[in-house]
Amino acid sequence: MSRRCLREEIRKRIASSEEDVFFPREFLDLSDEDQVSRALRELVKTKQLLRLGYGVYARAITSRLSGEAILASKNGFLGATRQVLSKLGIPWEISAAEKAYNEGRTTQVPANAVVRIKGRFSRKLRLDNMELRLEH
Repeated sequence: MSRRCLREEIRKRIASSEEDVFFPREFLDLSDEDQVSRALRELVKTKQLLRLGYGVYARAITSRLSGEAILASKNGFLGATRQVLSKLGIPWEISAAEKAYNEGRTTQVPANAVVRIKGRFSRKLRLDNMELRLEH
């Protein structure tokens, strides 16, 4: 399969998916690991995907205001990172600050992307100036 065809097949699969985040292993049935990684990098260059971390890609749309690629996740960066954790099988729950806000114990809206994890997770997930913070 040529690189252009592979890139197009990956793009079609992403477009038809209901998920917002993707791993290269999800496309290994189309080609080998090197070619899939190369095709994903090309999709990042053409602003069709965003890279959130090592081996983690997210669906992108073009901003009408800036023309830059922005995250297409309905729930923003936090929603996309939670989807990554769930797909990797990492047990997580909402942060203490978010829990306090949801229970009405504070009016302080949590501004940072924070989750409490119940296991090991060492990847860094970030996009521009946002980074997922972990509570243990």
